[in-house]
Amino acid sequence: MTQTVALPLWLLILIILFAAVTASTHLLFPSVRWYFRRRAERIVARLNERLQHPIQPFKLLRRQDMIQRVIYDPEVMRAAAEYAAETGVREDVAFEKARDFAREIVPSFSASAYFGFAIRFARWLATWLFDVRLTYTDEAALSAVDPKATVVFVINHRSNFDYVLVTYLAADRSALSYAVGEWARVWPLSALIKALGAYFIRRRQRGALYRQVLSTYVQKATGAGVAQAVFPEGGLSRDGRLGPPKLGILAYIVEGWRKGDRDVVFVPVALNYDRVVEDRILIAAGRAGSRQFRASAPEAVGFVLRYFRRRLTGRVGRFGTAAVTFGHPLSLAEFAGGEEADLVPALAGRLFDDIAEAMPLTTAPLALAALTALGGARPVGEIAAWMDAHYDDPPAGGDTGALEAVLDGLVLRRVLTVQDGLYRIVNSDLAKFYVNSLELHFSAPASEGSAQEVVEAESEKS
Repeated sequence: MTQTVALPLWLLILIILFAAVTASTHLLFPSVRWYFRRRAERIVARLNERLQHPIQPFKLLRRQDMIQRVIYDPEVMRAAAEYAAETGVREDVAFEKARDFAREIVPSFSASAYFGFAIRFARWLATWLFDVRLTYTDEAALSAVDPKATVVFVINHRSNFDYVLVTYLAADRSALSYAVGEWARVWPLSALIKALGAYFIRRRQRGALYRQVLSTYVQKATGAGVAQAVFPEGGLSRDGRLGPPKLGILAYIVEGWRKGDRDVVFVPVALNYDRVVEDRILIAAGRAGSRQFRASAPEAVGFVLRYFRRRLTGRVGRFGTAAVTFGHPLSLAEFAGGEEADLVPALAGRLFDDIAEAMPLTTAPLALAALTALGGARPVGEIAAWMDAHYDDPPAGGDTGALEAVLDGLVLRRVLTVQDGLYRIVNSDLAKFYVNSLELHFSAPASEGSAQEVVEAESEKS
């Protein structure tokens, strides 16, 4: 027992490494995880004291525990068995496929990352790029929403910046869980997005097994009270109009809810911008009838670097106004009480009507609507007069200096030209894109004609 054993140096190093890993796994790592877990719990407890809708325990579960809850749900196991029967694979193989889907979908929320980094970054970026304007249709009703209810923000999709803007403006209400598309499944962006509580959706995936795994996660999160933010249009608007709703996520939420369960309160959120950064890309995609963007990562990086350089040298300013309106909250329990059939389409229609009604007016789209209606080249005074004649409190109303600054920004972007103080539209595609965002503010419905025709009809009335 006391004999000396000679070992090669490489073998000794290997033994020491294995011993260190074993000791760390069994002794050190559990203690470290326990320390950080307790620290995270204290952080969440302090956050919940100021949040209108506290962060729910389900959102704080370990990601592996959430995955287990999803894949061992009876409906998921039934769907896996059906998938095995349909495709001819073994049931254990089908079950592993369901597990892969769950790993892809389920987030790994970090309160420290969300409130320590994401909120601060969103606030800085939003206010640095835009003049942010926030309004409430009924702030008292929003404040009176039951803290135990699940809140779902239903948002029109104008820009990829929507995520940043709503995250910042909803920071005092709760930590939002977003449904994001395939564009975000790029490392290391995917890891960051999952840490912020977002979950991925394959919008082109039509398999029954995938849909069941996704619906199970959404229903479990909703039933546990996790606040969510969804974009029912299913993608960015290619023409500026509010698109028809896709019923997927809304259907999962409604189908998983039963009377007597925790109430689900939908909050319609309407967004509009003086400038949508991706406008030309969206118009090109719409013209091509494609849902794919032609812009590449190098082009996006180049745009960002050019803008930062011009901004830091004072050659350009902010992108104008980013306006957000939170509409009337809608209780699913109350709405379901008056609907017996086709609940999901009726709910989607009601929410989209509320979004259209709450759509905020911003100066650039309204100025382009005025120029479209008036026709030809017009001075600032006539444009301002048209805006004042059609709206009680238009943005930049009475402030011709602010309106002129917006018009000059449109000239810089080659949407307008100016000569002798007269402004004229030269890029009709971009002008229509922005005018379309206000289409539902005009008296004629969208189906009766283009935004240009609606604006012209409104102008003729005056």
